[in-house]
Amino acid sequence: MQISSKLPNVGTTIFTVMSGLAKEHNAINLSQGFPDFGCDSKLLDLAQKHMQAGFNQYAPMPGVIQLRECISKIISDCYAYIYHPDTEITVTAGATQAIYTAIAAFINSGDEVIVFEPAYDCYIPAIELHGAKAVTSQLDPLNFSINWGDVRSKVNAKTKMIIINSPHNPSGAVINADDLNELEKIVAGKNIIVLSDEVYEHMVFDGQLHQSVARNKTLAAQSVIVSSFGKTVHTTGWKIGYVAAPKELMAEFRKVHQFLVFAVNHPFQLALADFLSDAKNYSELKHFYQNKRDLFLKLTKDSKLKPLKTSGTYFQLMSYKTISEEADTDFAIRLTKEKKLATIPLSVFYTNKYDNKVLRFCFAKKDETLQQAAEVINSF
Repeated sequence: MQISSKLPNVGTTIFTVMSGLAKEHNAINLSQGFPDFGCDSKLLDLAQKHMQAGFNQYAPMPGVIQLRECISKIISDCYAYIYHPDTEITVTAGATQAIYTAIAAFINSGDEVIVFEPAYDCYIPAIELHGAKAVTSQLDPLNFSINWGDVRSKVNAKTKMIIINSPHNPSGAVINADDLNELEKIVAGKNIIVLSDEVYEHMVFDGQLHQSVARNKTLAAQSVIVSSFGKTVHTTGWKIGYVAAPKELMAEFRKVHQFLVFAVNHPFQLALADFLSDAKNYSELKHFYQNKRDLFLKLTKDSKLKPLKTSGTYFQLMSYKTISEEADTDFAIRLTKEKKLATIPLSVFYTNKYDNKVLRFCFAKKDETLQQAAEVINSF
C-alpha cells in the first residue's frame, strides 16, 4: 500500500525512547515523568470498593457527576471561579486526550495556533493533523519567561488559539499575574481560544500561587483548562484528567470527545471523587514535591551540573555546559548507557532542536532513587 503520512516528521516520542533505553541498560530512570512510588492505599481501597459495588460498565459521557462536582468545588476553592458541573466540566482519558480533543474541536485547516517553546510534544502534532499551522514563540532560554511583544507580533486574523502551559513542562517555570494580564490584553474581544495546560496546578513552590486562567474572568470566558489527576494523586497509569470551559465551548468539546473515547474508567472516577473530597489530598502536594526538589538539589549541589530555577512541576533542568560540548541527545544517550542514568534532552521540545546543553530530570521518585541518581551525577 502507498501510505501518505499525515505526520511524516514524527517518530516515537523521546519519553518512550529514553524509558526503553533505561530498561535495556538497567539505568536509573529520571527521564519519563512518572513516580516510582505508589499512590495512597486509601485511593486503591476506594477503587476496589466501587468495582465491587458493580460500577464496571460505561460511565456517563461527560464523567460521573460526583467527580464533576468535586472538580467544580476544587476550582472554586482554589481560584474563586465557578464552573457548572453539568455543562462546563468533562472528565477525559488523561490530559493528552483532552488537549487533542480541544484542538480537534476548534481548529480548522488554515488556522494558526501560537505555541511556546520548549513545548510538550503533543501540541504541535495535533495542530498539524487538523491542517493548521503551529506558530512558535521562544521562551527566554534562561528563565523561560514569555516575550509578550513577540506574541503580539504573531497574532493575526488566522490566529485561533494560544496554548499556554503553567507550571511549565519541561522547564518548571510558572507564569505570574502580570502574564495573565498581558494575555488578556492580547485575546480580549478577539476570536481566539486560550488552551491552558495546567496539569501541574497543585505543584507550585516557594509560596507562589498557581495562576490559573480561571483567576481572570475575561480569560476564563474564552479558555479551555486542562488538568490531570495522574499528576495530582500519583496515578499516571489511570489516565484520567478533566477539562473546564464555558458551556458554549464545552458543548463543542463534547461533540468530539464522545467519538474519541465516549466515557472514562467508571470506578476510578468514583474513587477520585471520594478521595479528593478531602482537600489535603491535593493541597499538600506542593509541599511534598518541593521537598523532593530541595532534596535533589541538596544531593547534587557539589556536582558540575548547574541547576536552573524550578518553581513548579516535578522536573529539574540542569546545564552540563562545563562538562561536555556534545549534543544533548548524544549526551543523554551516553549517560544512560555508560552511567546508567536516564534523562530527557531539552532540544527535543523545540521544533528547531535548539540545544543549550540542558537535560531534564524527573524528581518524582523515592528518596533512595534520588540518592542513587545523585551519586551518579556527582561522579561526572
